Amino acid sequence: MDINLFLIQLFNGLQLGLMLFLMSAGLTLVVGIMNFVNLAHGSLYMIGAYLAALTQQYTGSFFIAVIIAVPLVVLLGFLLDKTILKQLYKRDHLDQVLATFAMILFFNELIRIIFGPAAYFMNVPDILSGTIELFPGMIYPMYRFVIIISGLFVAAGLYLLIGKTKLGMLIRAGAENREMVNALGVNINLLYMLVFGIGAGLAGFSGMIAGPLISVQIGMGESILILAFVVIVVGGTGSVKGAFIAALIIGIADTFGRVMLPPALASMVIYILMAAVLAIRPRGLFGYIQISQV
Repeated sequence: MDINLFLIQLFNGLQLGLMLFLMSAGLTLVVGIMNFVNLAHGSLYMIGAYLAALTQQYTGSFFIAVIIAVPLVVLLGFLLDKTILKQLYKRDHLDQVLATFAMILFFNELIRIIFGPAAYFMNVPDILSGTIELFPGMIYPMYRFVIIISGLFVAAGLYLLIGKTKLGMLIRAGAENREMVNALGVNINLLYMLVFGIGAGLAGFSGMIAGPLISVQIGMGESILILAFVVIVVGGTGSVKGAFIAALIIGIADTFGRVMLPPALASMVIYILMAAVLAIRPRGLFGYIQISQV
């Protein structure tokens, strides 16, 4: 493998890893901080992609699709939290898994009724459709490079939000002792609704930016949901930093595995990696820290 091909595959791995991070960061907040297993997170990813595809189809603008799709998914997250999910927060994980799995089936059929069974396709905006020379002789697609930059900005923003702001302090405190925070006058239900909204927005944003790279179709959230859970397990439940590092490792391992290994083995690489990490660190790479820490 020559150096240019190696660098291209490395950047492809970073791009995949950062897309996985956008998906798994919101999920690790919900699972780790709220102690809620949300299998419907992949449906929010799918809905974000469909809303963006529909908006681009009617307006012809990718950027208007961004402005409209992500806030709508956040609002949907708030609505789900207020109407359905808050009833499940105090239930055991089996009840949460069954209820959110039912939501996957519901959203898949709802999308089929509204949008039809055919796949949608999004166009890369003209301004991002070209290539960029990252190094002498190394040409890389502009849109994929923008995904990398966007993922890095989101990672930095989440780190600052959770670790350096008053809201982040309240989220960490609520994760440590919900009853005490509630007794001190903090509306813990509102706090958890904000956390779920952030997670929903990240899932919708991830689906929206993935739209131009893959077909937007029913059930597209299930496959990436599995990868997101692998990221959470490897990184450590509740750790945004762990999700970031694990997503990059998994993205790079999966990309190089598909280039260098036979197809049957390549599809197993990330699961072998997960098993190896759990054999050494059963709680994940950053599982030794408290779930409230970044």
